[in-house]
Amino acid sequence: MAKPKKSAKDVAKHGANRAAGNATAKRPARAFAKKKTARSPAKGAAKSTGKRTGQSAAKNSGKSRAKSEGKSGVKSAGKTSKKPARTAVERLREICLALPEVTEVETWGEPTFRVRTKIFAMHSSASSHHGKGREGVWIAAHTTTQDLVLRAKPDLYFSPPYVGPSGWIGAWLDQRPVWSEITDFLRDAYRMKASKKQIALLGDD
Repeated sequence: MAKPKKSAKDVAKHGANRAAGNATAKRPARAFAKKKTARSPAKGAAKSTGKRTGQSAAKNSGKSRAKSEGKSGVKSAGKTSKKPARTAVERLREICLALPEVTEVETWGEPTFRVRTKIFAMHSSASSHHGKGREGVWIAAHTTTQDLVLRAKPDLYFSPPYVGPSGWIGAWLDQRPVWSEITDFLRDAYRMKASKKQIALLGDD
């Protein structure tokens, strides 16, 4: 049998229905594509924020380390230990042994300082019977020098026992001694006992 011919209206309706069906079939794919494109910026943002937070954390940790190291450096620099003050006998030893060819010999329990085996200075500790409870040094000198010094400063200098009548000068070391004056007395005493060659080594004359 021959198929009935479709009218123009039926053909138009059939075409419209077919187009509508295709449109509805494509809508879920478009929606999925929109959702997918919407999610991708969020992931990118998450990655970028993650990088930023990581970089900021690294910077903050670096700054905190630098601060802590700086503080520790300041503290360690501030805690430098001070050298202990020299005792009187140490300072006396330093002055005497700086002179040419001087030797230190312990005699009568006290350090003595000699040139050509001759004593020109002797330490007297406070505990010895020579010191009478005060620390001092006995220095060779002439009687005229001794007289002038004892008259000028009796609170700093004295006539020591045994050697005082020979002109020696005693200098107290327990109450702010004037080390510049004591150094001059020691050098003069050295000249009294040293040879001419040794005196020339001083380089003063």
